[in-house]
Amino acid sequence: MIVYVNGETRDCAENSRVADVVAELGLTGKKIAIELNKEILPFQQYDTQLLQAGDRLEIVHAIGGGQDDSFMLAGAEYHSRLLVGTGKYKDLEETRLAIEASGAQIVTVAIRRTNIGQNPDEPNLLDVISPDKYTILPNTAGCYTAEDAVRTCRLGRELLGGHKLVKLEVLADQTTLFPNVAETYTAAELLVKDGFDVMVYTNDDPIAAKRLEEIGCVAVMPLAAPIGSGLGIRNPYNILTIVENAKVPILVDAGVGTASDAAIAMELGCDGVLMNTAIAAAKNPVLMASAMRKGIEAGREAFLAGRMPRRRFASASSPIDGLFF
Repeated sequence: MIVYVNGETRDCAENSRVADVVAELGLTGKKIAIELNKEILPFQQYDTQLLQAGDRLEIVHAIGGGQDDSFMLAGAEYHSRLLVGTGKYKDLEETRLAIEASGAQIVTVAIRRTNIGQNPDEPNLLDVISPDKYTILPNTAGCYTAEDAVRTCRLGRELLGGHKLVKLEVLADQTTLFPNVAETYTAAELLVKDGFDVMVYTNDDPIAAKRLEEIGCVAVMPLAAPIGSGLGIRNPYNILTIVENAKVPILVDAGVGTASDAAIAMELGCDGVLMNTAIAAAKNPVLMASAMRKGIEAGREAFLAGRMPRRRFASASSPIDGLFF
């Protein structure tokens, strides 16, 4: 039978007890607390409490203060600052493994017409990235007008049962895939009025970013470089200006190529990074997903730590007092 442990599915034998799950996780004797179906379960009942299919367990422990570095997006709290896409993988299994390795909690999906006549037994993307485990972020990839983007978001909302969080992108042309900022403004205004929580792709222009924030977008996502280019952050000072003037989360979107690019984005103070091609087009996508996760974490820690000031000339790291020559 299937139960859920900290949001992830787990296959348990019939008549399994909570204590059995605790033992399988190597937590027997550890200082933990457990919530069963949103009710605290006293530890004296771990040995007697039988699990039923669909039960939800939340298992928590204490950590040192300050280590829980989360951010808020549209009223929800997220602990992973890496957002990933689902395109360009060789198959759904590679997609699943890469997303798991990334540690992402938010996963973008494109909305496309159903292939009429498709084998009904063929696996579906949402079978691999379950909405029970991930926040699914419909995007408007491939839209070149505000009208098409709005229609796509509305279809995505219907597909996901009223889901309001969307990623808006309105492209200018097929060569550069740069945003059409005028159409993006129009689409953002319509979607916000329609009750959507809009995360919006735009260029690295501080003025455009601020305008989109003022329209009511819940997050602004400036590009680092053209979509799929892997060139890294081309205008770090523009990104820094956007971050310094923002009152909503800023997430770099598009152009990241490797883990050091992700780290730089986080060192600039961005709240997160969204990427797809940088992982999917790597020679080993699963390993690259793991590297990106670590790059995000390292960059965020460096930002919180506060880097040393840059100096033009050398500064000795060892004192000169007491030298014997």
